[in-house]
Amino acid sequence: MISKTAEYALRAVVVLAGSGDDPVLAPRIAEATRVPLAYLSKVLQTLARADLVISQRGQGGGFSLARPAAEITVLDVVEAVDPIPTIERCPLSLEAHADRLCPLHHRLDEAIRSIRATFGGTSIGELVAGEGAVLCSVPQARSS
Repeated sequence: MISKTAEYALRAVVVLAGSGDDPVLAPRIAEATRVPLAYLSKVLQTLARADLVISQRGQGGGFSLARPAAEITVLDVVEAVDPIPTIERCPLSLEAHADRLCPLHHRLDEAIRSIRATFGGTSIGELVAGEGAVLCSVPQARSS
């Protein structure tokens, strides 16, 4: 349904939303989300360019959300890293479908638009605040 990159981005944003205002280092996000650090770093850079996360360098630095989790939707995150395309015209370039989509592509486009609407209507804040919702978590240090 969505790409692995979009899934990774959502996991990272959920971890950041759960950390409050405290910046989180990329290795901790990678550990919590089970995403390879090198790949996660690219995803976080893309999210920063989309103004969804902030990168802070130096001591006390790390990544944090650029705005409250309640103001960031699942669609915002997905669109930042791997947009979900709608079907605007016949994918087969058939002249008979120049004015309108065939029933198959029309139905597929309706489904895509429904998913976009659901993602657009779901905030990251809702995911983090959901009852019993433990989506991604930073592992606790083990005691020896």
